[in-house]
Amino acid sequence: MKILIAADGSPFTKRMLGYLAAHDEWLGKHHQYTVLTVHAPLPPHAASAVGREACDRYYQEEAAAVLEPVRKFFAQQGLEGQFQSKVGAVAATIAETADHGGFDLVLMGSHGHGSLATLVLGSVTSKVLSLTKTPVLVVK
Repeated sequence: MKILIAADGSPFTKRMLGYLAAHDEWLGKHHQYTVLTVHAPLPPHAASAVGREACDRYYQEEAAAVLEPVRKFFAQQGLEGQFQSKVGAVAATIAETADHGGFDLVLMGSHGHGSLATLVLGSVTSKVLSLTKTPVLVVK
Protein backbone atom coordinates (compact mmCIF):
# COMPACT_ATOMS: atom_id res chain seq x y z
CA MET A 1 0.00 0.00 0.00
CA LYS A 2 1.23 3.47 -0.86
CA ILE A 3 0.65 5.71 2.20
CA LEU A 4 0.94 9.50 2.38
CA ILE A 5 1.60 10.69 5.93
CA ALA A 6 0.70 14.33 6.48
CA ALA A 7 2.86 15.74 9.27
CA ASP A 8 2.85 19.17 10.88
CA GLY A 9 5.11 18.61 13.89
CA SER A 10 2.31 19.03 16.40
CA PRO A 11 1.50 16.66 19.26
CA PHE A 12 -1.16 15.26 16.91
CA THR A 13 1.58 14.15 14.51
CA LYS A 14 3.25 12.34 17.40
CA ARG A 15 -0.06 10.72 18.33
CA MET A 16 -0.57 9.64 14.71
CA LEU A 17 2.92 8.08 14.64
CA GLY A 18 2.14 6.28 17.89
CA TYR A 19 -1.00 4.91 16.29
CA LEU A 20 1.02 3.81 13.28
CA ALA A 21 3.52 2.00 15.51
CA ALA A 22 0.75 0.23 17.42
CA HIS A 23 -1.07 -1.11 14.35
CA ASP A 24 0.76 -3.72 12.34
CA GLU A 25 -1.67 -3.38 9.44
CA TRP A 26 -0.35 0.14 8.75
CA LEU A 27 3.27 -0.39 9.72
CA GLY A 28 5.72 -2.52 7.82
CA LYS A 29 8.16 -2.83 4.99
CA HIS A 30 5.37 -4.03 2.70
CA HIS A 31 4.05 -0.46 2.61
CA GLN A 32 5.52 2.48 0.72
CA TYR A 33 5.60 5.69 2.79
CA THR A 34 5.85 9.32 1.82
CA VAL A 35 5.89 11.88 4.63
CA LEU A 36 4.69 15.31 3.59
CA THR A 37 4.79 18.58 5.44
CA VAL A 38 3.18 21.66 3.92
CA HIS A 39 3.78 25.23 5.00
CA ALA A 40 1.53 28.12 4.12
CA PRO A 41 3.33 30.72 2.04
CA LEU A 42 4.52 33.87 3.71
CA PRO A 43 2.43 36.93 2.87
CA PRO A 44 3.80 38.53 -0.34
CA HIS A 45 4.74 41.82 1.36
CA ALA A 46 6.68 39.97 4.08
CA ALA A 47 8.37 37.68 1.55
CA SER A 48 9.48 40.61 -0.59
CA ALA A 49 10.78 42.47 2.47
CA VAL A 50 13.05 39.62 3.61
CA GLY A 51 14.04 38.33 0.18
CA ARG A 52 13.89 34.98 -1.55
CA GLU A 53 16.95 33.45 0.16
CA ALA A 54 15.57 34.22 3.62
CA CYS A 55 12.17 32.78 2.65
CA ASP A 56 13.75 29.60 1.28
CA ARG A 57 15.87 29.23 4.43
CA TYR A 58 12.77 29.72 6.59
CA TYR A 59 10.82 27.04 4.69
CA GLN A 60 13.78 24.63 4.89
CA GLU A 61 14.19 25.18 8.64
CA GLU A 62 10.49 24.71 9.28
CA ALA A 63 10.43 21.52 7.20
CA ALA A 64 13.47 20.13 9.00
CA ALA A 65 11.87 20.80 12.38
CA VAL A 66 8.79 18.79 11.35
CA LEU A 67 10.46 16.01 9.38
CA GLU A 68 13.47 15.21 11.57
CA PRO A 69 11.47 13.58 14.40
CA VAL A 70 9.55 11.56 11.81
CA ARG A 71 12.85 10.44 10.23
CA LYS A 72 13.99 9.28 13.68
CA PHE A 73 10.72 7.40 14.19
CA PHE A 74 11.16 5.67 10.83
CA ALA A 75 14.75 4.74 11.70
CA GLN A 76 13.64 3.29 15.06
CA GLN A 77 10.99 1.23 13.28
CA GLY A 78 13.44 0.06 10.61
CA LEU A 79 11.37 1.70 7.88
CA GLU A 80 12.27 3.66 4.81
CA GLY A 81 10.28 6.52 3.44
CA GLN A 82 10.42 9.51 1.21
CA PHE A 83 10.23 12.92 2.84
CA GLN A 84 8.77 15.95 1.09
CA SER A 85 8.20 19.56 1.98
CA LYS A 86 5.95 21.85 -0.01
CA VAL A 87 4.75 25.41 0.26
CA GLY A 88 1.12 26.21 -0.50
CA ALA A 89 -2.42 26.01 0.80
CA VAL A 90 -2.03 23.19 3.32
CA ALA A 91 -5.20 21.14 2.78
CA ALA A 92 -5.26 21.62 -0.99
CA THR A 93 -1.60 20.63 -1.30
CA ILE A 94 -2.10 17.47 0.77
CA ALA A 95 -5.17 16.50 -1.27
CA GLU A 96 -3.47 17.24 -4.59
CA THR A 97 -0.39 15.25 -3.60
CA ALA A 98 -2.56 12.31 -2.55
CA ASP A 99 -4.65 12.30 -5.70
CA HIS A 100 -1.89 12.95 -8.22
CA GLY A 101 0.68 10.76 -6.47
CA GLY A 102 -1.36 7.58 -6.74
CA PHE A 103 -1.60 7.08 -2.99
CA ASP A 104 -3.91 4.45 -1.52
CA LEU A 105 -4.29 6.19 1.83
CA VAL A 106 -3.65 9.50 3.57
CA LEU A 107 -2.79 9.19 7.26
CA MET A 108 -3.05 12.33 9.35
CA GLY A 109 -3.62 13.53 12.87
CA SER A 110 -6.43 15.88 13.74
CA HIS A 111 -6.28 18.92 15.98
CA GLY A 112 -9.96 18.78 16.81
CA HIS A 113 -10.49 22.46 17.55
CA GLY A 114 -12.10 25.42 15.86
CA SER A 115 -15.62 26.38 14.87
CA LEU A 116 -18.60 24.08 15.23
CA ALA A 117 -18.16 22.78 11.66
CA THR A 118 -14.59 21.76 12.38
CA LEU A 119 -15.00 20.88 16.05
CA VAL A 120 -14.65 17.14 15.55
CA LEU A 121 -11.85 16.96 12.98
CA GLY A 122 -10.10 20.31 12.61
CA SER A 123 -10.17 22.65 9.65
CA VAL A 124 -7.25 21.18 7.66
CA THR A 125 -8.53 17.64 8.11
CA SER A 126 -12.05 18.64 7.09
CA LYS A 127 -10.75 20.39 3.98
CA VAL A 128 -8.54 17.44 3.01
CA LEU A 129 -11.54 15.12 3.36
CA SER A 130 -13.62 17.36 1.13
CA LEU A 131 -10.91 17.83 -1.52
CA THR A 132 -9.37 14.38 -1.99
CA LYS A 133 -10.66 11.22 -3.60
CA THR A 134 -8.05 9.21 -1.66
CA PRO A 135 -9.23 7.51 1.55
CA VAL A 136 -8.10 9.34 4.69
CA LEU A 137 -7.38 7.73 8.06
CA VAL A 138 -7.70 10.40 10.75
CA VAL A 139 -6.07 9.80 14.13
CA LYS A 140 -7.38 11.90 17.02
